[in-house]
Amino acid sequence: MSKNRSNYSGQLKFQVALEAAKGLKTINQIASERGVHPNLVSHWKRQLLDQGATVFSRSTTNHRQQQQAHESEFYEQIGRLKMELEWLGKKVARYS
Repeated sequence: MSKNRSNYSGQLKFQVALEAAKGLKTINQIASERGVHPNLVSHWKRQLLDQGATVFSRSTTNHRQQQQAHESEFYEQIGRLKMELEWLGKKVARYS
């Protein structure tokens, strides 16, 4: 029954926040056009006005760092498994 959280790119957040800051459309109109909740639009607008355009770029950097950490972890595990497989292959070859 739980719904997965949506991850929005920094570019989308910036565009939506900028559109909301311009004030040409209401927050509800922007939210319905973009398919996001109006509270998110308000939050992104507030962040943009308080912290500027760099606020949204940090999350993608963190995501990349996390992805690289997972990749290195997987490569380490692959290396260990290869070594175990070679070792087991040698042990089995003795008894064959």
